[in-house]
Amino acid sequence: MSTEIERKFLVESLPDLCGTHKAVVRQGYLTAPDDSTELRLRQKNDKYFLTLKGAGSLVRVEREAEITAEQFETFWPETERRRVEKERYTGKLPDGRVFELDIFLGNLAPLRLVEVEFNSEAEARSYTPPSWFGTDVTADKRYKNKMMAINGLPD
Repeated sequence: MSTEIERKFLVESLPDLCGTHKAVVRQGYLTAPDDSTELRLRQKNDKYFLTLKGAGSLVRVEREAEITAEQFETFWPETERRRVEKERYTGKLPDGRVFELDIFLGNLAPLRLVEVEFNSEAEARSYTPPSWFGTDVTADKRYKNKMMAINGLPD
């Protein structure tokens, strides 16, 4: 079973993005708002994915498969009113960890979130983020992409 251990933070100020990799992302959710498991379609530049994520905040099950553009387009209409668009910048922090910085577009602009993945819960819990990270929103369900796709920007 594949498990994701991740913390998510608001972004206090943008870091220098030189040396990062940029991807344009659009994703939509096939599952209903109250489903504990989420099933997501994602286009990341010219690649397409179907992802299942389990319930949870810090630790949760994640399974992903690359799909064809045709498969993506077959199911994409079913995500109407449950979509997110963003630019994702992937880079390395001074401690060697990888970060994913999302700058949201459309009705979620100007929201910016950054995520960092870990190998263990203990490692995640003891992590001290850099100064450009803001408030930790890992456990705040309002900042889950699925919830924002449905409800818009958190209050």
